[in-house]
Amino acid sequence: MTNILISGASIAGTTTAYWLRRHGFTPTVVERAPAIRKGGYKVDIRGVALDVIERMGLLEAVRARGTDMRHATHYDAAGRPVATMDADLFGGRTGDDAEIMRGDLNELLYDLTRDDVEYIFDDTITGIAEDGTVTFERSAPRRFDLVIGADGVHSVTRRLAFGPEERFRRDLGCHISISTVPNHLALDREEAVHAAPGRTANVYSTRQDPTAKALFMWSSPSLSYDHRDLARQKELLAEAMAGAGWEVPTLLEAVRRSDDFYFDSVSQIHMDRWSRGRVVLVGDAGYCASPASGQGTSLALVGAYVLAGELARTHGASFEGAFDRYESVMRPFVEANQKLGPANLKGMVMGSRFAIRFQLFMIRLLPHLPGRDRMVERVAGAIHRAANAITLEEYRTVE
Repeated sequence: MTNILISGASIAGTTTAYWLRRHGFTPTVVERAPAIRKGGYKVDIRGVALDVIERMGLLEAVRARGTDMRHATHYDAAGRPVATMDADLFGGRTGDDAEIMRGDLNELLYDLTRDDVEYIFDDTITGIAEDGTVTFERSAPRRFDLVIGADGVHSVTRRLAFGPEERFRRDLGCHISISTVPNHLALDREEAVHAAPGRTANVYSTRQDPTAKALFMWSSPSLSYDHRDLARQKELLAEAMAGAGWEVPTLLEAVRRSDDFYFDSVSQIHMDRWSRGRVVLVGDAGYCASPASGQGTSLALVGAYVLAGELARTHGASFEGAFDRYESVMRPFVEANQKLGPANLKGMVMGSRFAIRFQLFMIRLLPHLPGRDRMVERVAGAIHRAANAITLEEYRTVE
């Protein structure tokens, strides 16, 4: 079995394509977007995920495109700075990680695979038969030995093979929105943050980027809306942030004109099984940890590496066994990282003014405390343990 379809050309999909090709398979990637997705927000690559990047020969390139964030400053509603913390603290830095823009990482992965992997853009799968025949929205039907769903939290592959998204998605009680906006605050590798009860606004600029990213998070029940109706999503964001001070009105006006708007619930995907028949899921499609975890990219990289490696053990001849081994190796790692989401969210969107004041007080106090470095290490400890909660095997590749 060598002919494998991958649905989704983001981090999980492109990484899976790379490793399958290294193992001698023939992967085809189908992507709904008309081209590889650029832009996006900054993402962390931590622990063993950085080992995967190194084994792909991309570590130097990832470091070269790092965000180089320096610090984050909190502002009150009137625009007065009230607390500042350095990047090591707010990013949970431990030394075995890297931070890069999602679009930059995806571009590096795509460039690594574009010459020897078939990519089909501007199309999506519409059906998967038991014999591996796949129908598409635009292309003619084709038969594949296996189908890998790497198409994100709202996975079409998962819906077709396992059932409705509602059976697997767990909302964490918040929504998130991210857009590219003008850097009107002249930020230089720094974040500017304003927190109010139940909602947080954040704008940041990274190295070598003249624009900025505006990020909003707010407490919210599940919302009913069309995922393709961007105008309605922008209305929902404006309603959620109405009346907020600081730079929020200016940022919302910039978001209204933005053409790379992202809007979604802060959710996780929990499944008893990640495979059914010839179909298997990787990354957010099977085990999204939520943006609050900071580990979605790492899970995608490691999951792709393990899945391709386990298939390579028998070169796909016994894919059921490979799927079982993939799950047994990955599940403890996934569970450890999914626990970070709800825990981190408590410090990202706070429910009361007292909680906000206490957080700001601790940020101001921390630089003056003895043993500060030990405290930073303690804060980052849970992230570090989760990011390294798996041992990577050295799967033999085809040279």
